[in-house]
Amino acid sequence: MRTSEIRDGMRVDWDCEIKMSDGLVLKADVFRPIKEAQYPVIMTHGPYAKGLAFQEGYPSAWNRMVDEHPDVAAGSSNLYQSWEVADPEKWVPDGYVCLRVDSRGCGASPGYVDHFSPRETKDFAECINWAGVQPWSNGKVGLNGVSYYGINAWQVASLQPEHLAAICIWEGSADWYRDMTHHGGILSTFWANWYDMQVKSVQYGLGSRGPVSLVTGRQICGDETLSEDQLAANRCDFGNEIYSHPFDDDYHKIRSAVWSKITTPILTAANWGGQGLHPRGNFEGFMRAASENKWLEAHGLEHWTEFYTDYGVLLQKRFFDYFLKGLDNGWDEQPRVQLQIRKIDGFEQRHEQDWPIPRTQWTSFYIHENLSLSTQKPVSSATLSFDAKEDGLTFYSEPLSTDMEITGPSAFQGMISSSTKDADLFIVLQVFSPDNEEIVFQGAIDPNTPIGQGWLRASHRKLDTELSKPWRPYHKHDEQQLLEPGKPVQLDIEVWPTSIVIPAGFKIGLSIRGRDYENPNAKSERLSNFKNDLKGCGPFLHDDPRDRPMQVFGGTTSLHISPESPAFILLPIIPE
Repeated sequence: MRTSEIRDGMRVDWDCEIKMSDGLVLKADVFRPIKEAQYPVIMTHGPYAKGLAFQEGYPSAWNRMVDEHPDVAAGSSNLYQSWEVADPEKWVPDGYVCLRVDSRGCGASPGYVDHFSPRETKDFAECINWAGVQPWSNGKVGLNGVSYYGINAWQVASLQPEHLAAICIWEGSADWYRDMTHHGGILSTFWANWYDMQVKSVQYGLGSRGPVSLVTGRQICGDETLSEDQLAANRCDFGNEIYSHPFDDDYHKIRSAVWSKITTPILTAANWGGQGLHPRGNFEGFMRAASENKWLEAHGLEHWTEFYTDYGVLLQKRFFDYFLKGLDNGWDEQPRVQLQIRKIDGFEQRHEQDWPIPRTQWTSFYIHENLSLSTQKPVSSATLSFDAKEDGLTFYSEPLSTDMEITGPSAFQGMISSSTKDADLFIVLQVFSPDNEEIVFQGAIDPNTPIGQGWLRASHRKLDTELSKPWRPYHKHDEQQLLEPGKPVQLDIEVWPTSIVIPAGFKIGLSIRGRDYENPNAKSERLSNFKNDLKGCGPFLHDDPRDRPMQVFGGTTSLHISPESPAFILLPIIPE
């Protein structure tokens, strides 16, 4: 039931009802200035339960963030902080309405849970247009949230809702197949585990068995308490549905951005360490969306951190102040690309005019028989083999004579064969210290994240010749081309964008494997919302035995090198 109150300098409307075109009613919380007027709206629509406090639902992430970044908690009571959405106490005082909608079947909203489906996206568009005509709205709605709230922003922007005026996609994937469910055609088990840990735990109908709001004392997952069988009937079988679509078919396409239809102003913010989910869509969106007004930002640290820091909030507000309020704040002169260039011990901000960086010196580092990497092509032929169940092969450059910056996407090319009818290739770009210790970083999720990763199932090697670039191979994923055991084929493998300034004396490393990367020095660590320990890939693993049966993907993989067909990694070297 809707109620209103004034608290902490805001007028709050709890559980507003928004009726969808099929008659279902979604529930929303509205945080707005006390003074009655018309304001721009910052909105999210998603499954994480609008009433669940960040620190209650995700304690390990919250505690790490506020301990290391005290500016996140400063200036707020933090009572209204929720997972991956804006803190209204930091937006309402600046003349914004913050609107949070529980998506269909989640939190306080009844219905059938079917993530990123056309119905859910249509709901989102209808909520945007509802917000645009409320008496407290100036008619301009902006979308601003992390991850899920960025993914579905790409989708709903493709529908061009009338009142959608700007979108900030903070670490939001865009291609349901390539970015999210099948890396190079290899099934990611992330979504099945995520569903168990972060959605079923806040499904509508948990009622009295579910969490209670720390602010209102209300049941977060509705007043109804349904049986386990009823809850199961009200949600899709998410992991198995993804598994049942191994190619990029209509199931994936209707859950992906349509770049030609995205014309709203965009601020797209990527995380260098988001391998396995987040950086690719942000970069693709900047390059491919039809909008004339689009800006790219890239940063590091944990997935959730920079969205909430002063750095992130100020950047978001400058963007929205310009497009939602019409303020002449200089945003129109903001360089199109703002990068936090990663160094061994921190970051350095730099602006660029485009992506990939126009002055990039695309440089091939070739693989040699003695497990070395160099800019010289091999002069003889060789075959290097490894057991796909083990750690694979690692190749090393000579110690660098000067500092070297790698910022951008990379691509591997090589002739590969397998003792079986298929093979999965895992490409890992690495940096090693002078004493041969691998340098890993705090990634979006994992504290043991390498510099870059790429994946490809050999039977999915078919390229889209129109969309492929030398630095970003693009695969069709529309048919299976099985291998003839022992016969080499050329594989072109996309390695997701990264940034690192490698100091003189350090080495570039390249690992070619048949399974997920694991850092040998990783300590046992996991977050409260994940099932697995964090060993280098976070929760973005490829370990479903149905997708990777050992009799097919546990064979011997061979790399064939020759002067005519060398194997190499194409790296984006940025001159000083």
